[in-house]
Amino acid sequence: MGWTVHGDGKSITPGEVVAPNERLHWPQTISIGTQHILAMFGSTILVPTLTGFPVTTTLFFTGLATILFLLITAGKVPSYLGSSFALLAPVGATMTSGGGMGPALGGIVMTGALLLLVGAIVQKSGTGWIHALMPPVVMGTIVALIGLNLASATLTPMKTVPLTTFGTVLAIVIATVAFKGLFGRLSILVGLVAGYLLAMIQGQVDFSAVGKAPWIGLPQFATPVFDFSVALMFLPAVFVLVAENIGHVSTVGLMTKTDLSGYNGRALMADGAATVIAGLGGGSATTTYAENIGVMAASRVYSTAAYFVAAIAAMALAFLPKFGALISTIPAGVIGGAGIVLYGMIGIIGARLWIENKVDFQNPINLMTAGSGLIIAIAVTQEISYGPIQLGGIAMGTIATLVVFHVMTTITRLRHHSV
Repeated sequence: MGWTVHGDGKSITPGEVVAPNERLHWPQTISIGTQHILAMFGSTILVPTLTGFPVTTTLFFTGLATILFLLITAGKVPSYLGSSFALLAPVGATMTSGGGMGPALGGIVMTGALLLLVGAIVQKSGTGWIHALMPPVVMGTIVALIGLNLASATLTPMKTVPLTTFGTVLAIVIATVAFKGLFGRLSILVGLVAGYLLAMIQGQVDFSAVGKAPWIGLPQFATPVFDFSVALMFLPAVFVLVAENIGHVSTVGLMTKTDLSGYNGRALMADGAATVIAGLGGGSATTTYAENIGVMAASRVYSTAAYFVAAIAAMALAFLPKFGALISTIPAGVIGGAGIVLYGMIGIIGARLWIENKVDFQNPINLMTAGSGLIIAIAVTQEISYGPIQLGGIAMGTIATLVVFHVMTTITRLRHHSV
């Protein structure tokens, strides 16, 4: 991590960028690192808020995960590893079914371990087999069904506190188009603040826990409990984590005009290892954050030094219990409003994958693959037991998507071959 100073260290040469192995002078680098904290903050704290995990613990492990990621990728892939939304449904289902935090953490560890294994295989053999297993119609469907399966979680706040819920939605969408630059990219955070103020006016915020919390203290660490009957609820999220990581590496490579394809395996292994470590200690699963790509594009600073600053600062926040207590006061209406936007965006990102890859829905294979997976994921809002195995909507939808596509494709090839 021996960064060289870019130019005079104070300004960026016209037409150039600050490369991952470069940095500006430390005051400028710290300033960029602060922007990265702001960019990741809204989404990162929202995940533990939605699932009931300790916010400060998640912050600690996202900082640790980011440092681990930068080390494993040899400082070539600048990224912040924030909380992943891909595991919201299985974690939420496990927490509400009476299993509590232990089995949810066990599911996170198992997901990270599988991602680590996938990364090792990719590092050895490349990504061709991933594209064969999950062509665009399959990948897009899996991403979309995760967002759509989560939709039912927003129903209660829409019915009980509609003003706060829809006010939060309105604040987010207005902030997205009304502001430019950093504030535009922080629309989720701006919406959370606006929704929070609206909830305060209505007396929906309880500050009693904030007053009781100490200023300084350790994060609330917890240990996993491994229940393999819920494993199938978690493991489909690996497909999304793979897509996020490979997409992030590709995007950064394009922006820095560098071929980073050789680091796909390292990125997957790093995120897998980080997710395992987070699950072992009580944190949320991690993933590379697209939010921070915007900061790099706007600043033209791709220095990994700025990410080290952001990671260390996030870990420092984890030792402020009063801060965690304040975040925990975010009421259900604000969380529900943010969920409407975020879950919807996840669903539409899946559709965007179809569009960008020109998936032909006149082909009945693609049509039935996407349709079957989506309907099952939307319909199944609670786990269904098949003997000792419990399957949620995301797991069942993912399995259906893969089975329908590959069965139909195999039969079609055999029929054409026999003609």
